[in-house]
Amino acid sequence: MAAAGGGGSAAGASQAQLGSLWSTLEDQRGGGAGREEVPLLSSAWGLPGTHGEEGEDRKEGILRRAGAAVGRGWGAVRGAVVELWAFARADPRKAVFAAKVGLALALISLLVFLREPRDIVSHSVWAILTVVVVFEFSIGATLSKGFNRGLGTLTAGGLALAVAELSKHLGKLEEVILIMSTFIVAFCTTLSKLHPKMKAYEYGFRVFLLTFCYVMVSGYNTGKFTDTAVSRFVLIAIGAAVSLGINIGIYPIWAGQDLHNLVAKNFIGVAKSLEGCVDGYLKCMEYERIPSKILVYQASDDPLYSGYRAAVEASAQEETLLGFAIWEPPHGAYRTNPWRNFTKVGGALRHCSFAVMALHGCILSEIQAPPESRKVFSAEIHKVGIEGAKVLRELGDKVKTMTKLSSLDILAEVHLAAEKLQKRIDEKSYLLVNTERWDTSKQAEGIKEVLNGTGIAGKENKNEVKEPTIVEQTFAHHSKSFAVNSFLSRHDSSSTVDSLKLLSWPARRSFHPNVPLEDEESKTYESASALSLATFASLLIEFVARLQNVVNAFEELSEKADFKEPVQEPLAVSTSDSGFLNKICKFVGIKS
Repeated sequence: MAAAGGGGSAAGASQAQLGSLWSTLEDQRGGGAGREEVPLLSSAWGLPGTHGEEGEDRKEGILRRAGAAVGRGWGAVRGAVVELWAFARADPRKAVFAAKVGLALALISLLVFLREPRDIVSHSVWAILTVVVVFEFSIGATLSKGFNRGLGTLTAGGLALAVAELSKHLGKLEEVILIMSTFIVAFCTTLSKLHPKMKAYEYGFRVFLLTFCYVMVSGYNTGKFTDTAVSRFVLIAIGAAVSLGINIGIYPIWAGQDLHNLVAKNFIGVAKSLEGCVDGYLKCMEYERIPSKILVYQASDDPLYSGYRAAVEASAQEETLLGFAIWEPPHGAYRTNPWRNFTKVGGALRHCSFAVMALHGCILSEIQAPPESRKVFSAEIHKVGIEGAKVLRELGDKVKTMTKLSSLDILAEVHLAAEKLQKRIDEKSYLLVNTERWDTSKQAEGIKEVLNGTGIAGKENKNEVKEPTIVEQTFAHHSKSFAVNSFLSRHDSSSTVDSLKLLSWPARRSFHPNVPLEDEESKTYESASALSLATFASLLIEFVARLQNVVNAFEELSEKADFKEPVQEPLAVSTSDSGFLNKICKFVGIKS
């Protein structure tokens, strides 16, 4: 009874708890009188419920999300198509190349549908692989890879057949001979491939090793070494022939022409950088913040930086194009094929680009010369920059049009401008040093010793007090007056250092942050800022000197490549040239 009573009490308690739970849910739903119905948990959170309207809303939401996803996908596809179209329009040759590859693969794939000969057709995949691997952008690259692949296949097949015949005559040692020969051939091939002189034939070594191993393994399994080697070589020859025929016959792309255009283009880029550096320096150009890409020598949109960087970075591209161009046959204007001379011209231009890079470094430097000092040499520096860029542009145009230089000296004007700059530096050399720190007495004493020929022997009486000579007095007076005037002209007492547009040292910071800037350190900064202008001027003169190497390399190229003679433009046109008889004479080729 007690147990039954206990069970009844437990059941009553559970029913009471269940009743309280239902009553709580009923209260939350508003089941009481005068209350609105509250949706169940499933309806409140969008779970499957009993109402049809909620299901329709859910379906509409799914459709909207699906439509939005389709719209985003279509937008991405459309953006990709637009980008590819712009890419193809920028260089139509790439689109033509892609079409040629597709045509070559379509022709080779016809081998799959052939029935005979069955031995050849069963290995048709090698012809397809040959087209994919050999078909390159330029004719030279295609010829280079085709030659390497054909030579590697032929030699590897012959060697594999010889080893196979040898192993057959040894009976039980056949497997041992095959394994040892594979190891020896792989070792020698890989070691030879790593030699610097064999860099141009690296692909041939890879094909040789692959073909040798394939013929050995496949021939051992089937017992048909000769058939395997012959079928592979025939299919590779078919693929190479189709690739070469389509690549040359349809809109040929020559690596030599790309090398020619690259060298001519770099002349224009270096000329723009030179003009930009000179103009920027004379206009006291300064970077609020130097781009991080310039600091780590990466590609940047800065016009002063991108021009000379393209010429410097073109070295590897020129070598690659040279390796392909030497495989190309004579064509068009490139009859004598002096491709190595094109790279020599590019190397000489790169040597000048290093000087332009140093000029740009003067603009990026923390130590800068004051604007008033730059104005003293601005006319001469600007003239050298203009004439130097003019020479580069003219040489670039001559390279592009393959025209020889005229009889006039192309460097005459720039040499004259450099001489004027040098004379200006000699006349105003005191502006390029801080004469306030000169020890004039020792300077004059040294000059007098040289003139009198006393040398070191005259220093024995250096402790004696002497009366200053006229030379010493004049030299000291000139130095002190210049030091005071130059310092006051740079930093007026009424102005502060912060008000200057371009400081000799940015913010005049000390090398020791916790120590205030002293006069001695300030004078050091003044001397360094004066030398900054001297550095820029000397680099500009060095650039002019390096132009001679570029001209020499171009003249050598023009002779070996047989450039056309320059057209001499008439100085004046006479009125008699409009006569009818004169026109007939010119048409026939008779000089009037």
